[in-house]
Amino acid sequence: MHVSVFGLGYVGCVTAACLARDGHHVVGVDLNSDKVAMVNAGQSPIIEPGLGDVLARVVRQGRLSATESAVEGIATADVALICVGTPDLGHGQPDYDGLARVASAIGAACETRVNPLTVVLRSTVLPGTTERVLARVLSECTGGRMAELRIAVNPEFMREGTSLEDFDHPPFVLVGCDDPDTATQMRQLYGGVTAPFLQTSVRTAEMVKYVCNAFHAMKIAFTNEIADLCDALGADAQDVMRVFRQDRKLNIAPAYLKPGFAYGGSCLPKDIRALLCSGRIYDVSTPLLSAVVTSNKGQIDRGVNAVLQTRKKKVGVVGLAFKPNTDDLRESPRVTLVETLIGKGCDVRIYDPNVVMARLKGANRQYIEQEIPHVSSLLCDSIECLIDHADVVVIGANGADGARALAAVRPEQIVIDLTRGAVSEAMPRGTESRACVLS
Repeated sequence: MHVSVFGLGYVGCVTAACLARDGHHVVGVDLNSDKVAMVNAGQSPIIEPGLGDVLARVVRQGRLSATESAVEGIATADVALICVGTPDLGHGQPDYDGLARVASAIGAACETRVNPLTVVLRSTVLPGTTERVLARVLSECTGGRMAELRIAVNPEFMREGTSLEDFDHPPFVLVGCDDPDTATQMRQLYGGVTAPFLQTSVRTAEMVKYVCNAFHAMKIAFTNEIADLCDALGADAQDVMRVFRQDRKLNIAPAYLKPGFAYGGSCLPKDIRALLCSGRIYDVSTPLLSAVVTSNKGQIDRGVNAVLQTRKKKVGVVGLAFKPNTDDLRESPRVTLVETLIGKGCDVRIYDPNVVMARLKGANRQYIEQEIPHVSSLLCDSIECLIDHADVVVIGANGADGARALAAVRPEQIVIDLTRGAVSEAMPRGTESRACVLS
C-alpha cells in the first residue's frame, strides 16, 4: 500500500518507519526542511530507542522518503495519515491550526489526483473535530469533490521511549469510520500489527484517546498521593504499590502505577485541560479531573520545597525531559522544578544526555529557544561535572543516569530522590541506601 504521513514528529516518524518496515511504501511530509533532510539521509530527527536503525534500513531499501511538498506526498498515496500536533492554546482549548493547514494542503493537492484517497486523522482531537475541522476544510479545498475522499480517525497509543514496541503491540487498533470499505483498508494497513481491530464511530474514536490519557494521568496522581500517605504512615510505597499491581483482574494493568514524580509531556497535561475546558463550556462538573491537575502541581511543589528546606543553593538535577529515553521537554515537571528553583535563587546545573541543543530539532528545539532559552547554559556534559557542582543532588531520572549519579554522590551531599526509590533498582548491589526518598 502507498502511504503518506503528514507530520514527522514523534508519532509521524515512528508511524512512517514502522509502516515502511512492514512493507508499505511511505512518503513523509513536513514543512521542517531539517527533518525532511534527516529522514532522507536515514537519520532520526528525534530521540527514540531503535527508531534510527529502522529509519536507516527502510530508507536504504527505498520504502521511505520525505518531502516538503503535499502534492508529492499524496501523488501515489492510497492513504494519507495526519500526525500533526494539537497543542494547548493556553486555556485548555486545543490548537487545530496545524490540522487545518494540513487538511488545506491535502485538499489542494487532490486537484492533481484521479484516484480515491483515504484521509486518516491520527492526531489527538476532541469529539466533533474531524467533522468541524478536517472534513470542512477538505470539502472547501476540493471544490465539492469530497465523494472521492474517505475519512477515518485512528488514534495512536504509543508512549515515548517505547513507541516501536507499542506500535507493534498496542492494546488494540482503533479506527473510527462510517463505511466498511474504509475499515477493510485500515485492516490491510495494519496487517503487520498484532492486536484486536476495533471499528467504532468517528466520535467514539476521537474520545477514547482522551479517556485513556485522562485515566493514565489520574493513575499517576493517585499513586503519588498514596505514596505521600505511605511516607507519612511509615509504609514502603514501592512495596505497597508492587502488591497493588498484582491484581490484574480489578486494577486493570500495572502501567503508570509506580510511585514517582509528577506527570508531564506533550499529551497528558493538555488532554486533561481539554476535558476540563469542555466541561466548563458544557457546564459539566469534573471535580476529579480538576483535582488531578491540583494534585500533580502539588507533587512539583513538594519537590521544590524538599530542595529549599535543605537551605543549600547549589543544586544538581539529573533528568530534564518529562520521562527517560526521550528528549521531549514540553510541560516536563522537571523543567518546572528547575525554573522554580532558579526563581528562588538556587544555582542549578542539569544533566540529561538526551537533551543536547546541537541534536534537538522541531518542537523540542523551538520550545527551548522560545520558552526556556537559559536552560541550555545550565546543561552539564557529564555526571561528574554535575556532582562537582552540587550540594544537593536531585534524582529526576529513574534509569541508568539516575543510578550513576546516585552511586557517585559524596557522603556530605544531600540526595533528593523524586523517583521515590525506583532509581535504586538500577543501582549496583550495596549502594541502594544512599538514596533519600522524597518525603
